[in-house]
Amino acid sequence: MVWALAKELQLRKGEFQNEIVETIYFGGGTPSRLTIEEVRFLIHSVYSNYEVVKNPEITLEANPDDVSEDYLIALKELGINRLSIGIQSFFEDDLKLMNRAHNEEEAKKCLELATTYFDNISIDLIYGIPHMSNERWLQNIETALSFNIPHISSYALTVEPKTALHKFIQNGIIPQLDDEWASSHFNLLVETLEENGFIHYELSNFGKEDYFSKNNSAYWLGKKYIGIGPSAHSYDGITRGWNVSNNTLYLKSIQENQVPIETEILSKTDRYNEYIMTGLRTIWGISLDRIEKEFGTSYLNYLNQQAATYIEDHFLYVDETVLRTTKKGKFLSDGITSDLFLLNLE
Repeated sequence: MVWALAKELQLRKGEFQNEIVETIYFGGGTPSRLTIEEVRFLIHSVYSNYEVVKNPEITLEANPDDVSEDYLIALKELGINRLSIGIQSFFEDDLKLMNRAHNEEEAKKCLELATTYFDNISIDLIYGIPHMSNERWLQNIETALSFNIPHISSYALTVEPKTALHKFIQNGIIPQLDDEWASSHFNLLVETLEENGFIHYELSNFGKEDYFSKNNSAYWLGKKYIGIGPSAHSYDGITRGWNVSNNTLYLKSIQENQVPIETEILSKTDRYNEYIMTGLRTIWGISLDRIEKEFGTSYLNYLNQQAATYIEDHFLYVDETVLRTTKKGKFLSDGITSDLFLLNLE
């Protein structure tokens, strides 16, 4: 698989001939299971085939149970300068409920080590967990803050089919997820992190100044990117592509010097909807001037018409010529977004 990833990087370098790589991101699975030699090989493959900025943001996602002191030191020496660690919770029973491999002690030990060698660290936290009181959720947040982490990504718990959590809910062992409970956790998260100097720059992401994820911000701002590996997605501003998800088919195609990717050309309406979806989630909002310039007056009139009720109810507001969510509108932004979409596709 590692050989195939490097081969795909080589096969697709023509797509980025006129571009400069600003970020490199090891994610989408368990990259912390890679050996140092494999990480080095893949970074070298990027530099061998692409032009890279002088100091790119290079992130590696890590599971707490994979991290050792020697591994962290070696990652730093390779040029990895940002870690994204899947903590999820600092409570043992929460981790068991989510079927996580690590425990509470490993989560804390991992952060103790990581903060010794890395400054730019993000952690994931999950809210909306059944039986989690506001007080317990606040303890999770305060534990994270105690490690001086400069970036936190936080998501509501979701139930996937055929998982242990799904079976627990079906059998009545734990209650159904409660949107009001999740909303309460979200509001507490926003309030606490903003009090501690974090900027809520995207619906699920909070960073101190100069610690926003450059990689993820590129997605939300509509920059081009190439996704390497099974199931990886790519975007060039007009075309969106996605690699085959089956590992065996992926490896077979790469061995035959073929990139197993499907693509679609986005219509003007597709691109409008994507800008609405990404823009409303961020502090950068939706530029009404850009809507008119890039999509036309009819799109702007439609957006203003659809947004009017939400503005009246104080879920959205216009700041000069930028449409943004209010504080009470943030948690509902995904639902609001769907009402701003244009459905009569070209």
